Amino acid sequence: MRKAIPVQEGDVVKAIEKIMKSYQFDDIHVDKYGNIIGGIIGNKPGKTLVLDGHIDTVPVNEEKWSRNPYGGDIEGDKMYGRGTTDMKGAVAAMISAVGFYGQDHQRNFAGKIYVACIVHEECFEGIAARLVSERYKPDYVIIGEASELNLKIGQRGRAEIVVETYGKPAHSANPQAGINSVYKMAQLIEKIRTVTPPTHPVLGLGILELTDIKSSPYPGASVVPDYCRATYDRRLLVGETKESVLAPLEKALAEVAAQDPEFKGKVSYAFGQESCYTGSTIEGERFFPGWVLDESDEFVQAVLSGVRQAGIEPTITQYSFCTNGSHYAGEAGIQTVGFGPSRENLAHTIDEFIELKQLTGSASGYYGILQSIYGK
Repeated sequence: MRKAIPVQEGDVVKAIEKIMKSYQFDDIHVDKYGNIIGGIIGNKPGKTLVLDGHIDTVPVNEEKWSRNPYGGDIEGDKMYGRGTTDMKGAVAAMISAVGFYGQDHQRNFAGKIYVACIVHEECFEGIAARLVSERYKPDYVIIGEASELNLKIGQRGRAEIVVETYGKPAHSANPQAGINSVYKMAQLIEKIRTVTPPTHPVLGLGILELTDIKSSPYPGASVVPDYCRATYDRRLLVGETKESVLAPLEKALAEVAAQDPEFKGKVSYAFGQESCYTGSTIEGERFFPGWVLDESDEFVQAVLSGVRQAGIEPTITQYSFCTNGSHYAGEAGIQTVGFGPSRENLAHTIDEFIELKQLTGSASGYYGILQSIYGK
């Protein structure tokens, strides 16, 4: 196994390229962000399917692990290592399934099948995947995030919302000469707590939760703080827009300002910017939409049929966390489902592992899905 925290996925991409070539993939491409995409192209025109898995991982504190986090050690029925569950295991299963399908059918099918190995998902769900949909224009997408071989037909999205208040600095021995931005933030937080997020019959509650608060200058050193910033995690539901999500918070700001002439504040989305191992910069607002398909959707039924052909009886449910589906389904409107190995509560853990039967089961499931969509 190779290290692959964001910015360090380059060696993993080289390894994936070698494996794709060994399976005789027809089209292998590395884009400006460093995503590597490989495909098997049928000898007749037809639908395009993308199997999506991210290859970056969260960092490791090696001192806390009882095993080599990059060793890929197999003990009993488990393989240990960072990214085994989240989610290099699924990526390996996808590449193998697509490779074997291409070999077994000698490209005698109608359509194109790609495996998209995505960078920077851990910090930017879906942003790097935008290049995939732009280039390949898929009709269908399968997300390989952990689902315990169950079928996921939706997820809540995620927004990182920044609330800022402004004051006037003064010596803390003479606070009346200043305006304390933290007190202003406290007023606003209480007002925001009266905001009721919407609900969705399938995805549930659009949670709005305060996750951190910081003032400036910090440390204060006898200074009345003139700036305060709070961050909210907002879980997004289907159909919500950037404008509709901010509207109740902007209303809360306006109500506080109407009652307090000294109050100054604003609300916006956090903006992230990261460097890629290719040297490019990836950036964007942290707004990742929710999505859901109906169980009766023809793509859902085709995937379900394929998984059952592989001897798996999945439960149909939704992801509890955010995935690259926020782009494919939430932004681009592409029919998307999730199917992957392992349990989501193993992701990001010390001594992360994947059960081998989950790993091989996912490969069989992906192969069955390909048969269902493109033929046996």
